[in-house]
Order: sequence, then C-alpha cells, then structure tokens
Amino acid sequence: MTRVAAVDCGTNSIRLLVADLDPATGELTELDRRMTIVRLGQGVDRTGRLADEALERTFAACREYAEVIRDLKAERTRFVATSASRDAENRADFVRGVVEILGVEPEVISGDQEAEFSFTGATKELTGRDDLAKPYLVVDIGGGSTEFVVGDDRVRAARSVDVGCVRMTERHLVVDGEVSDPPAADRVAAMKADIEAALDLAEETVPLAEAKTLVGLAGSVTTVAAIALGLREYDWSVIHHSRISLERVQEITDELLTSTHEQRAAIPVMHPGRVDVIAAGALVLRAVMERTGAREVVVSEHDILDGIAWSVA
Repeated sequence: MTRVAAVDCGTNSIRLLVADLDPATGELTELDRRMTIVRLGQGVDRTGRLADEALERTFAACREYAEVIRDLKAERTRFVATSASRDAENRADFVRGVVEILGVEPEVISGDQEAEFSFTGATKELTGRDDLAKPYLVVDIGGGSTEFVVGDDRVRAARSVDVGCVRMTERHLVVDGEVSDPPAADRVAAMKADIEAALDLAEETVPLAEAKTLVGLAGSVTTVAAIALGLREYDWSVIHHSRISLERVQEITDELLTSTHEQRAAIPVMHPGRVDVIAAGALVLRAVMERTGAREVVVSEHDILDGIAWSVA
C-alpha cells in the first residue's frame, strides 16, 4: 500500500483526497476526501487574471489541506490545477503560493491530461460490470471547461472544451455584476448556442455517438442527481453509480433555469457555492445527453481526483 494525497484545483472548487492505494489489486482505501468552493476562476474569462480575493480563498483552503496531509502522513502529494489557472496570465502568483503552503508545485495540466485522469478515476471500478456496455463516454463538467473522453479499457479519444458552469454563467447570465434571476430567454438561448458549438468542437476529436454508456462527473452532475433522487441531504453513497434518466435531467434543468436565487438556495442538497452556477451546469449535461442520444447518465463520485491519486501510485 502507498499512502498518497491528491489535490484537484479547478475553476470553482478545490478538492483533496488522501488514500491508501494498492496498484497490484486496484484497491483504493479512502482516508479523507473534502471539497471547498473557492471560485478560483472568478472573472478569468473577462479579465484573463486570477482575482486577488480568489487567490486568497484558494490559499486558505490549501492551508487547511496541508494540515490534513501532514496529520495523515501521506508519502507523496500531487497537486493538479485545471482550467482557471491554465488560462490566467498571473498564474505564477498562484504557483508560488501553493509551493509555499504545500511544498509541491501545482501542475497546470492540459485539457487532454485532465480528461485522461477523469476517465481513469471514473471507470476503474466499472470494469467487469456486464450491465454497463462499452465504450464509455466520460463527461466531466467543471467550472471553466468540460472534458469528453471515450474509451473502454483505455482512452481512445479525448477533448477539453471551454464550457463549464462558471464560465457559462459569467459569460451569459451575469447582468450588471449580478446573476439574472431567472435569466431572460435570449440569454439562455445564447448559452445553449455556445454549448452546442463546443459540442461540435468535441465531436471533431471524440466520437460521442459511439459511446454505449454515459458517465457523468463533478458537482453539476452530482447535484442534479441528488435533486433527481429527492435527497434531503447530500449522500455520496446514494448518488455514486445512480442512473438518472434524460427526461428527469430535462425537467430539473428547466426548473433551475426558471427559478430565483432564493428558490435554488432552498433546495436541500444545494451547496451554497453552486446556487448561481448550477443552472448552467445542468444545461451542459442536458445538451450532452441530447446530442449523444443517451437515455440515462451513470453518476460517478469518483473522478479526476481519484485518477490523480492513481497516477501517483
């Protein structure tokens, strides 16, 4: 067994996994898994820079994670940074802060690397299940980008496109500095067009229609699943590997796009940091399902974070 720590720093959240891994058996024993909404990508699409307050929120989470890693005595740590820090012109400030706090340099990975980690984390435990046909299409809907990966026992094709719940919200749903509540029809239509154009780009590389099983990852997908399952509180063990129909995703997306901030915030399983961006994330999921013809999405709580951990082992 090797004890590792994996950190995934995305556009909307930063997450930590400390686990014991056995590469020989493929067993992962989770010791600690946590997530903090830091909105690192705040304003990046508009300014091209990481905001000072976003950096400080991220560094505060890193300090907390450093204590956990130290207390659990992880032997190796890998810190992967995704879309927001990949796009920012002042990412050197971000790198310097992480090194000072955690002692490791964040790896600003490419979209294709991000996709491969997501695929490994999401599908490693699906191998051998005869109720889920291959190839899989793994879709990781992040804050700044969405990754598409098709594969069976290995990755066959991958593509990252710049549509995520934060980026779409800031680009289309923010009016005079505030998220429009609910958004006007023309703004929703413009967001849909943006997402469809991104799907066109993804299809240039990834044969979306060839997939037999759609696997959905990350907070937008798991939140939609929690709503669909009628949970009163978030329970990852119920959400993990749940199967949500296209019809239910369509209904929930329509409800989110026509609700106010207060109505979304009142949903029992809604994380406060997702209230303003969940409608855009749900719309991305719905568009993917409609484009691919998927009748359901298999929801995975294991994702890029687990893939990063396996890459360390």
